[in-house]
Amino acid sequence: MSDISLEDIVSLCKRRGFIYQGSEIYGGLSGTWDYGPLGVALKRNITSLWWKTFVEDRADMYGVDAAIIMPEKVFEASGHLAGFKDPLVVCTNCHSQFRADHLEDNKCPTCGQIDAFGEPRMFNMMLKTKFGAVEDAKSPDSFLRPETAQGIFTNFNNVVDSFYPDIPFGIAQIGKAFRNEISPRDFVFRSREFEQMEIEYFIHPDEWEEAFENWRLSIKTFLRKVGLPEESVHELEVPEEDRAHYSKRTIDFEFDFPHKKDELLGLAYRTDYDLSNHQKVSGKNMQYRPKDGNEPFLPHVIEPSFGIERLIMAVLTSAYIEDEINGEKRTYLKLPHNLAPVKVAVSPLLKNKPELVAKAKEVYDMLKKEFGNVMWDDNGNIGKRYRRQDEIGTPYCVVIDFESLDANDVTIRDRDTTKQERVKVDDLLTKLSK
Repeated sequence: MSDISLEDIVSLCKRRGFIYQGSEIYGGLSGTWDYGPLGVALKRNITSLWWKTFVEDRADMYGVDAAIIMPEKVFEASGHLAGFKDPLVVCTNCHSQFRADHLEDNKCPTCGQIDAFGEPRMFNMMLKTKFGAVEDAKSPDSFLRPETAQGIFTNFNNVVDSFYPDIPFGIAQIGKAFRNEISPRDFVFRSREFEQMEIEYFIHPDEWEEAFENWRLSIKTFLRKVGLPEESVHELEVPEEDRAHYSKRTIDFEFDFPHKKDELLGLAYRTDYDLSNHQKVSGKNMQYRPKDGNEPFLPHVIEPSFGIERLIMAVLTSAYIEDEINGEKRTYLKLPHNLAPVKVAVSPLLKNKPELVAKAKEVYDMLKKEFGNVMWDDNGNIGKRYRRQDEIGTPYCVVIDFESLDANDVTIRDRDTTKQERVKVDDLLTKLSK
């Protein structure tokens, strides 16, 4: 478990514009969260790195972006209608609802009532909606997808028909998913609306063990890329009785979150469960026809499944550092430079000196054009600006002072070391790019 408290992460996210409570001015909607300006940038940097790593840099991957709302038949085939349920208990005293498997005893966490719960009942977590006129009783039920995977499986034939890829190959998707969680908790760790990065990697059944191991190693490499310490990541071989209904083997990658060691992402061998069931329910042939003329077969699937919110929590937890500079406490985010929401902050030493502001604007415009996420910061004294930029993870602060006007140079301050050096403006892009 991390030494950083959950309150530390929540407070930083709210104070600095990473993540806000959903619908906050109306009291908040439980289990929903809104990304602020820095949260949007951090999330985009993480998803872009994931997409580049697992899709753009590979020759065997194809991307899709499927519809969020899907018909009931999809989830009949996937098993969600019958099996996507959690045990629900209700306190007889205060009527609070909880997942039975999250309670350590028979005491209500809300009101403290002893022996507060009866027998649990199973609760389906999918969110149902209607297409067409609501008053039309014949209108079939549709659902907000509880995972992005089924949009990949329903598009399997489309991708094969359009591109006829060699097997093995994968289909990747980043998108929203929805689960009517009984008790959302631990900040964005467990929420009702969240985002997933998922891959379904289609293989010949004889090759599943090698493919599974390759994906296990690829996941470990990616987690290092986003700055997660190896000692904070743990692999749990999920026993058969705890695996999802579709899985023959699952590894849960767990992380030392502030609240406890908990699941970060999963790697599952789904066999041909999904394609065979969609073939049966839809009546469509889902077999793959090899190019070498061998017999058609239903591919099996290896699935790496990442939750973006949990990955963001892990990245922030890993980057959160408290130290002292000249006897003063400092909090900073030691984010990998490619993930930092703001790449560079530019400041005039004094905001009431027009000549400094003009020169700083020139530097700001040059860096903005090159790096994109560059922040102008002239609020407060220079020390407060440094602390503010440290706290949001900005790798470098560039300051224009009176010496800059004559020497055409700037001061660059490093986030991690706090060391400063003077660099000519003509050399600034090269220096920062390194």
